[in-house]
Amino acid sequence: MSGTSLDGLDIAYCYFEEKNGAWSFSIETTHSIDYSAKFKERLKNSIHLEASKLLAFHNEYGEWLGSEVKKFIDKNNLVVDFIASHGHTVFHQPEIGLTYQMGSGQHLANASGHKIICDFRTNDVALGGQGAPLVPIGDQLLFGNYDFCLNLGGISNISFQQDGQRKAYDISPVNMLLNFICKPMNLEFDEGGKLASTGVINEDLLRQLNNLGYYQLPYPKSLGFEWFEKNVIPILSNTKETPVNILHTAVDHIAVQIADAVKKVNKPKPKILITGGGAKNDFLIETLGKKLKNQAEIIIPRVEIIDFKEALIFAFMGVLKDRNEVNCLKSVTGARKDSSSGVVYYSSE
Repeated sequence: MSGTSLDGLDIAYCYFEEKNGAWSFSIETTHSIDYSAKFKERLKNSIHLEASKLLAFHNEYGEWLGSEVKKFIDKNNLVVDFIASHGHTVFHQPEIGLTYQMGSGQHLANASGHKIICDFRTNDVALGGQGAPLVPIGDQLLFGNYDFCLNLGGISNISFQQDGQRKAYDISPVNMLLNFICKPMNLEFDEGGKLASTGVINEDLLRQLNNLGYYQLPYPKSLGFEWFEKNVIPILSNTKETPVNILHTAVDHIAVQIADAVKKVNKPKPKILITGGGAKNDFLIETLGKKLKNQAEIIIPRVEIIDFKEALIFAFMGVLKDRNEVNCLKSVTGARKDSSSGVVYYSSE
């Protein structure tokens, strides 16, 4: 799993069991690999590569993924059924029928020596869906005892049951936004939100962010870096405010959008499971609690779930694909039908 926050590669060795229609799981072993500054820049700028160079990078990245996973498997003496890979999202424009995750499945299979299940989004987009968010199938089948599952990664997304169906969508940028603001201060991120907490709100900046057209759209809907680059970066670039105050204002903006999303569903005293890197941003969690006026129970799980829930669920999506069972929900993405999405590659080595 490689997320839009560009922090690195997450690898999780997971075990799943199904009994009488109910699924259970365990995360047995994990490993995270930080991207080097140079590699991070290459991934970030891949959106601007000409076609031949992008495809070459796609193959190179797939081979790198395969070699890293092979090291992980060999080091831990793991018995593996298959590797489920999300890849790294370069393009996500479902409104024109486009989503593209870099990391060639065939190169990954050859480098790792294992069966690969990947490219989970393309089929849903081909069926008229958003191709995102995809984790709600796991939220429903693995974390169904919570009213909301909220992931705070590069982008925030939320999922919940409504009228007997799973609903989900991307709410707003989170770490994509906060880390972008931190970069001119020579910081990778604002640990715990400590820096943001020292700032004050710039009301004009907050208004501009909250007035972005995306927030008025009905769901299903989803976000990508292209949207952030086109709509948010110009707002940030045109303000004369200090970076610390921009950071504080951004946290407030994120909390406002998430609180609004929760309130719209109108569940009494809901239980909200929060995962992803943003769950470790104490100031963001505190600000969100205030926006919800403590009328919701915010649950921060153990670190393993915070850090590896998305990797876990993409592994689970691989399981469902391997069993030819539904892993993409039309109620979430707006596709014409539910589907068992993903492409299978076998090692030729």
